[in-house]
Amino acid sequence: MASATTFDDAVISLLQRSYPDSGAAADADAVKLSNAIFKNAIYTDAEKAEIVQWQITASHIGNGNEDAAKQAERLSALNTHLSSRTTVLGAKPSVADVALYVKLAPVVAKWSAEERTGEQGYHHIVRFVDFVQNAPVFGLKIEEADKVAVDANDVKFVIKPIDAKAEKERKKKEKEAAAAAAKGQTEAPAAEDKKSKKEKKADNGEAAAGAPKEGQPTQKKEKKQKQPKQQPAKPVEKPLSPALIDLRVGHILKAERHPNADSLYVSTIAVGDAPGTDNTSEYEGQVVRTVCSGLNGLVPLEEMQGRKIVAVCNLKPVTMRGIKSCAMVLAASPREEGDGHNGPVELVNPPPNAAAGDRVFFDGWEGEPEAVLNPKKKVWETLQPGFTTTEDLAVGFEVGDVPQLAGEGDSKKSGVGLLKTKDGVCGVKSLKGATVR
Repeated sequence: MASATTFDDAVISLLQRSYPDSGAAADADAVKLSNAIFKNAIYTDAEKAEIVQWQITASHIGNGNEDAAKQAERLSALNTHLSSRTTVLGAKPSVADVALYVKLAPVVAKWSAEERTGEQGYHHIVRFVDFVQNAPVFGLKIEEADKVAVDANDVKFVIKPIDAKAEKERKKKEKEAAAAAAKGQTEAPAAEDKKSKKEKKADNGEAAAGAPKEGQPTQKKEKKQKQPKQQPAKPVEKPLSPALIDLRVGHILKAERHPNADSLYVSTIAVGDAPGTDNTSEYEGQVVRTVCSGLNGLVPLEEMQGRKIVAVCNLKPVTMRGIKSCAMVLAASPREEGDGHNGPVELVNPPPNAAAGDRVFFDGWEGEPEAVLNPKKKVWETLQPGFTTTEDLAVGFEVGDVPQLAGEGDSKKSGVGLLKTKDGVCGVKSLKGATVR
């Protein structure tokens, strides 16, 4: 059997087939391999340790050397872990997900509908397997016939969705209870020692132990000084950077005119969201967002159909004439005064091989975006003036056009950083020196 920190042949075969340039091998380092494959993911030290641990867990699943009770316990723990996570790390992909998929797929394939989605079923494991084998973020090379058949409509028992607030409160109480228990264990010996001393004094006839002898001054007990309450640490605020903006490749599945606004299009766009993500729906088997854009009359409707674009995905959703818009399509137009586009207008094009959901970033400004940009901080409004197009028709970020970032003295953060995906640079058709918004 493979050792705990190596991949077995089935995992290596899928990794090499799906990511031929990754250098996948049985003894490959799981963290380095994850970095090589998922270049836009940045792992913390804790997440790196998790990747290795989940790799070990994967090696045990489906292992014939373990009894049924141990396997059931392992699967139950994994199912609970995945109940509030898209991947084993939460949202970031890693080779640990692929390793788990390889070992889980043949197990899930044999489960009955009751074992999958019954009241005691492994709902979240089934969802995880289906997500990994189909999600563009993994891009696994698996023949359709070899995928685990999952019927989303065949659900025997509908579980209640997890209340994020209640889950957070539950974890907080568990943490407090554990801290209280640990404190009680450290104080108990001291209390027992104090009690034993009193008992010894009583046994020696010192019933009035602690009382002053006649003629001696009474000693006052010293009052314990109250310790000042520790203020909870404030969350560390990320420095201003275009990396705060969640830019992704989007695939417009359909676009139509807004029924209540002549200047707006309403597009249905896949941007790589996981099932169940807030402000998403499903269209033709894909998780999508509805997006309103003021491009009617500026971009022909037929040019909006079935094409790849670049979308801003962490602006706070806004309702535009009765339709909730949950992202923004990036387009370029000549630099003129005003907030809107002044024609001609050209949509930003990702590289030809880019897939929906691929991360888009400015060279030299890589990092984790905010989940949702705080409208009060006006991050988008502050950084947008730096979005531009070059003489080579590439899209870039000009530091000098954002006073809050200009003059930092870091050579990496000066000049124009090009807008890129892992497959290349994003650009426009013909507009040079244009603004992009």
